[in-house]
Amino acid sequence: MDDVAAIGMSRRGMLITGAACAATHALPAGASERQQGPSAAPPVTPVRLTVNGSDKELSLDPRTTLLDALREHLHLTGTKKGCDHGQCGACTVIVNGRRINSCLSLAVMHERDSVTTIEGLGTPEKLHPMQAAFVKHDGYQCGYCTPGQICSAVAVLEEIRAGSPSHVTADLTAAPPLSEAEIRERMSGNICRCGAYSNIVEAIREVAGRRQA
Repeated sequence: MDDVAAIGMSRRGMLITGAACAATHALPAGASERQQGPSAAPPVTPVRLTVNGSDKELSLDPRTTLLDALREHLHLTGTKKGCDHGQCGACTVIVNGRRINSCLSLAVMHERDSVTTIEGLGTPEKLHPMQAAFVKHDGYQCGYCTPGQICSAVAVLEEIRAGSPSHVTADLTAAPPLSEAEIRERMSGNICRCGAYSNIVEAIREVAGRRQA
């Protein structure tokens, strides 16, 4: 009988015990105590925003995205979390007049910025013209992407009015035309899984036509 058997331990048990001891000695000093003790609360940062015309003061983990600040802390759930990677546009909001994907932007980056969400564009009793046009032209089906589509559409018309060119603008010295190609290019960052793109374009063109009249 060898020495391992003499002390009443199988070879398998001996290997397991040895591996556990090696792992324990490999831990940094105090690591086991840190793992067992209560986790420290994450640091918070004060953030001041103007959201839909109202001043808001929040205390946030600095890693909090603008999207999560709006949804989880201010309970403005109209702004949707889709891909959470900036690829679908469902989280589009308007910040200082420009549209952004709020899932890609940290809330602390927007100290004192003015943020407009879908809730700030209109109400059920008084719809924003773009909201009314989406209803009229059936520019939605499931509706999940609709808040981001509408916020983006409102910003698109402001971009065209300001003369900002897109990738399909042929003449960079002239005002961008209000063509279907121009609208589709500018709205290409907002994905509609239901495929209501033609109706969305019609809604945008109707609102643009009202502004030109």
